[in-house]
Amino acid sequence: MIDFLKKVDWFSILLYALLVFIGWLNIYSATYTGEGGSILNSDTFYGKQLVFIIVSCFLVIILLSVEAKFYERFASIIYLASLLSLLGLFVFGKNVNGATSWYAIGGMTLQPSEFAKAATALALAKYLSDIQTDIKDFKDLLKIFLIISLPAFLIIPQPDPGSALVYAAFFFVLYREGLHPMYLLIGFFSIILFTATLLFGTIWVFLGSALLLGLAYYYLKRKKQRVTILQLIVVLIVTTTFSYSVDFIFNNVFEQRHRDRFSLWLRLEDDPVKLNQIRKTIGYNTYQSESAIGSGGFMGKGFLEGTRTKGNFVPEQHTDYIFSTVGEEWGFVGTSAVVLLFSMLILRLIFLAERQKSAFSRIYGYSVASIIFFHFAINVGMVIGLLPTVGIPLPFFSYGGSGLLGFTVLLFIFLKLDANRINEWM
Repeated sequence: MIDFLKKVDWFSILLYALLVFIGWLNIYSATYTGEGGSILNSDTFYGKQLVFIIVSCFLVIILLSVEAKFYERFASIIYLASLLSLLGLFVFGKNVNGATSWYAIGGMTLQPSEFAKAATALALAKYLSDIQTDIKDFKDLLKIFLIISLPAFLIIPQPDPGSALVYAAFFFVLYREGLHPMYLLIGFFSIILFTATLLFGTIWVFLGSALLLGLAYYYLKRKKQRVTILQLIVVLIVTTTFSYSVDFIFNNVFEQRHRDRFSLWLRLEDDPVKLNQIRKTIGYNTYQSESAIGSGGFMGKGFLEGTRTKGNFVPEQHTDYIFSTVGEEWGFVGTSAVVLLFSMLILRLIFLAERQKSAFSRIYGYSVASIIFFHFAINVGMVIGLLPTVGIPLPFFSYGGSGLLGFTVLLFIFLKLDANRINEWM
């Protein structure tokens, strides 16, 4: 037991503990009403979160006690169980705030999508380590796509598009494991085309694409590269078709609230009165969050001293918008410290992943780092107004038992695998 404790990466555990503790302090500040009482009071959000933290400590002990090979040996079964838990929501799920994403267990609720991320990471690591080759074969790509997309497709209709979006993080893992950079470039240009279509329209996207392809043809010919006009025409047709589909989906498939969010984010609405109405409704959370963070200045207003936090200006401030509490009460110094802690944890996980002796452990480690990074980047970007509003919590910070337990499972399975790396070849 002593030898095992020496092998565990205590630096990652320290970062985890700091993030959880600082997160709890900000939940306490965001929901404290000034009335006395125990911090374990189950009628308060901070009391419930502290109970979840205590449960997480016991969960950590269990996760580190399980034989490391168990996670690899039963990865497929764990993944199938997670899919069944997501399917079961359509029959037994509880509707909360318009989403059927929880099971009601006694007086508590459990969100299976928070645990499905770890299950998918295990299944992906299992499959990639079994094929033991670069990701080039089409059949392998199809199977990998199914492993990643099946949970997302089950989560979207709950509806919970934010949780489904997180599965895009696995493409970072695939790139590390040999996925051709072309796929990432396609994804990158798809985002550019999506944004450009909303900003300028399909006709201007067509004209701009034709101009860029013409310049590319001229440049490649001068470099004596093999390229034909037919190839460029095919690219132009694909680009225009994608742009047209974006325009069609935006206007005919998206709900009005989704269109309003993009209109606010990209400033698509020309009418200042309409734009102001959107800001007060769809963009209200982000506007108040930006104001709260900006009011914190360099040093912040102090713990429990945030006037906007105490005034409940920011809706859902203890969940998705918890970072605004950090900004108001701890200022630029506090937000920088939180960003630094997350960055250190992510970089540490990448370092640990690279030193693994087995492909399974390395791939799972990169999955953990990618998921945490994706959650962190999207949540902070949303809170400060750089990205449109999506329901993605801040790992270890946002209130919620399922979220905290899910990220604890995700992280400590990898720390167990890392502690066992010396025995992987034995």
